[in-house]
Amino acid sequence: MTGIAKRLYGRVADTDAKTPPEEARNALRHMGALSMTKIADGLIDPKLVLSWLGQALGAPAAVTGLFVPIREAGALLPQILLAGVVQRTAVRKWIWVIGSAGQGIAAALIALAGMTLEGMAAGLAICGALAMLSLCRAACSVSYKDILGKTIPKRRRGTVQGVAGSAASLAVVAFALLMLSGVLREQGPVIAAIALAAGLWLCAATLFSTLEEVASETDGAAALDLSPLRDDPAFRLFIAVRGLLTVTALAPPYFVLLGGGQGALQGLGAMLLASALASFLSSYVWGRLSDHSARLVLALSGICGAGFALLAVLAEVFGWSAAPWVVPGILFGFMLAYQGVRRGRSVYLVDMAPEDKRAPYAALANTVIGVLLLAVGALGGALALLGPVAALSGFALLSLAGGLLAFRLRDEKA
Repeated sequence: MTGIAKRLYGRVADTDAKTPPEEARNALRHMGALSMTKIADGLIDPKLVLSWLGQALGAPAAVTGLFVPIREAGALLPQILLAGVVQRTAVRKWIWVIGSAGQGIAAALIALAGMTLEGMAAGLAICGALAMLSLCRAACSVSYKDILGKTIPKRRRGTVQGVAGSAASLAVVAFALLMLSGVLREQGPVIAAIALAAGLWLCAATLFSTLEEVASETDGAAALDLSPLRDDPAFRLFIAVRGLLTVTALAPPYFVLLGGGQGALQGLGAMLLASALASFLSSYVWGRLSDHSARLVLALSGICGAGFALLAVLAEVFGWSAAPWVVPGILFGFMLAYQGVRRGRSVYLVDMAPEDKRAPYAALANTVIGVLLLAVGALGGALALLGPVAALSGFALLSLAGGLLAFRLRDEKA
């Protein structure tokens, strides 16, 4: 098995015979576990799938509107409190394993709610399970960057994550195509997809438990450590860049409002298809580029995101958005940029954080970004009162600012 692992790893990461066998085995475990969790993420997407399910179950719009904030902020804000737990844990893969298993249980509860409840009860049950899922996701996120840094060397981390992103996207593409075809008109298949997501998270936890991780030195680090913000100017600059680029996560729903929201291609299936295809085609490429310079990936993807957002504005102003494939095509380009932001920010943070401080750096960064997501989301909501053109115009300016500011980041590749 070791020989097979080294050959497979060598093909995707350009390694040689000197690569330690445990690195190759660990890389395949990373790829497999991440692929399963990314498929699960696509099958249970709160912006699209859960919102559709909530409406189908008769949950009030005020309740379904809570799904995305619970998922996004809930996965980020608790991380500063979880960082101390990670620092006091010697073998940190178990934090990720527990978090992945917890997400699987939460997804199963959502599927159960979909099968047994309706109306307000269904909506509140999904909110509760989604809160549990978000907390468990926070545990995975705050521990993963440290685990990745311990088990995979520089210049290969982005590749490992990129392979997983591209592989997982194929399954989400198939799911989106089924939606576009009209096969998934009823609640049953959607609930089954959520149940499948639950199983994938549990399988990922099982696979990740076999990771070969050397125990870390533990310490009594405080749960709340704000010192990197005070003492590390490079970290503050990274936070500023990532904060500006949060618009790439918040902008996609505004694309579907263009052209009056006409046609199925601007609905749930088209949104998932654009996102999944962009991830499939670009995750590996962005990962490889991030291994050379995550700083330049952030700069390029921020500028590209601004360009596609501006293109969407022009399409609406000049009436091009009425054509069936125009907005989905622009959205696809924008999601390519979004994937670059995701890959670049993850690799850059792992590379720039001190080896013994990766968990607190990741936790503090994600907690601050959670607050900024709420603030930028509120700004987008205010601009949306003037229409999607105003919102996307504002997002384009912020994305451009983030991309240009990224050029000032220091290059962490050594």
